Amino acid sequence: MTTTYTARPIDQSVLKELRTADDAGRPMAPVVDDEGGAPLRCCLRRSEPGERIALVSYAPLRRWAAETGAEPGAYDEQGPVFVHADECPGPDLDGYPFPDAHRTVRRYSADGRILGGELVDAAGDEAFRKAFADPAVALVHVRAVEYGCFLYEVRRP
Repeated sequence: MTTTYTARPIDQSVLKELRTADDAGRPMAPVVDDEGGAPLRCCLRRSEPGERIALVSYAPLRRWAAETGAEPGAYDEQGPVFVHADECPGPDLDGYPFPDAHRTVRRYSADGRILGGELVDAAGDEAFRKAFADPAVALVHVRAVEYGCFLYEVRRP
């Protein structure tokens, strides 16, 4: 499947930091995932039974703002994400990750302010085209509906 937009995992340099201390300042606490199925934000796939993973606190907008100079203010939220406890090769995608459920597509301006969001059946080219049709949108976060967790980001091409 050819995609127009790129689903971005958590950057490798950020993962290295999160594996030491997460964005809430807590040390990583790895576990063996006996069941599998956790949405991993490092490689944008679900975990397999027996993999070592960790649930860490991550502030995606804060990290993006530090890179771009934006000032997101109160929109700087942090939340839980699953990552491999050890380095992984990153994503090997054909299409968009985690396509099996409704998603929220949140739109942000270049200064880090939220511009709105939309519930979609599946995050994909149509949802991203619609979001980026607004020239003020610089960044999109895709989030799980069930828990509101950050899944991945898409930036303006």
